[in-house]
Amino acid sequence: MADKLQFDLVSPEKLVFSARVDGVQIPGAEGDFGVLPNHSPVMAMIRAGTLVIENDGKTQEFTLDGGFVDVTPQGVTVLAETIGEGAAQEA
Repeated sequence: MADKLQFDLVSPEKLVFSARVDGVQIPGAEGDFGVLPNHSPVMAMIRAGTLVIENDGKTQEFTLDGGFVDVTPQGVTVLAETIGEGAAQEA
């Protein structure tokens, strides 16, 4: 995939992850949804669950306790109450 998406994962204490990625799977309050480059703008609540970052054939997972996601033409920002890191995996 030639296009990348700027993704920032933020906790109340710090910026946890920031990079240009291929896509993100988000645990939305009304169901999981994916965000790829050129996604329509949206702001939504997220529920407790697993956020998956996809980049260059690998995935990285973070567990979230809820928060908000903001998708804009500039990228995606997830603001989460608490964030735990999972293992990176080959897709």
